[in-house]
Amino acid sequence: MSEKIILAENLAPKKSELRRVLKVMFSRWVVTVGAVIVVILILVAIFAPLIAPYGPNAINMQAMLKPPSASHLLGTDQNGRDLLSRVIFGSRISLLVGLVGVSIAGFIGIFLGLIGGYFGGWIGNIIMRFIDALLALPPLLLMLAIASILGSGIFNVLIALGVGMMPTYGRLMFAQVTILRENDYITAAHSIGAGNFRIMLRHLLPNAFPPLLVLITVNLGTAIMMEASLSYLGIGIVPPTATWGAMVSSGQPYILSNFILTFAPGLCILLVVLAFNMVGDGLRDALDPRLRGTL
Repeated sequence: MSEKIILAENLAPKKSELRRVLKVMFSRWVVTVGAVIVVILILVAIFAPLIAPYGPNAINMQAMLKPPSASHLLGTDQNGRDLLSRVIFGSRISLLVGLVGVSIAGFIGIFLGLIGGYFGGWIGNIIMRFIDALLALPPLLLMLAIASILGSGIFNVLIALGVGMMPTYGRLMFAQVTILRENDYITAAHSIGAGNFRIMLRHLLPNAFPPLLVLITVNLGTAIMMEASLSYLGIGIVPPTATWGAMVSSGQPYILSNFILTFAPGLCILLVVLAFNMVGDGLRDALDPRLRGTL
């Protein structure tokens, strides 16, 4: 009986803390709208084959540049492909690029920042000078250079996104660890013989992760926008794969006669990027220590 009481007491703060985080996060309607858009994006990407009325690359030369109708709700493109189906399947590429690209950038950046911030000295200087060199270039310009060297294709785009967004994670992680390593609990861990690897993973990383979680959420939208930019410029994912950026580019010559070819995928990019920024902003408010206990 006493063990159950102790277990309940240990779980109660965690439940109340989660409830507080959710309450603060969804206290604004814009964050709720953003979360709904993100959920819709995930569901559409997962069930794209069931939702799309046609295949994304099904060509019908007799139905080129058709306006919206009952058979093609958003019309067709210059190759007779159903625009709605391509927009739906394009969500898969956007979600994949966002998740994998941010994962690559986060893993490398967090690892370098953790190592550099913990050990400091010449190790930290070398790592941070490397990160500063990457930060000196605008992210899109850096991604363009990497994608141009590696060539088109989803794998090369993911590498370009990972390297281009990595410096922000490294810089933030380095700053967090530099502050946290001076705390008393780190000194106590050293005094009882805890190894460097254990201290970094068990004490520093969990306490430095909340700001990184906000950055990850916001960068999901940034990665989608960057991939769309690369595909728009023709050095992203190879056609005929349905991507929103390439669809905007291919529909641009017909913008006066059939504007929906560029409007539909462009609107999807806008909504998804805004949604991830809204969710990231709400998450920042929820994880801000200064807001604890205010709601």
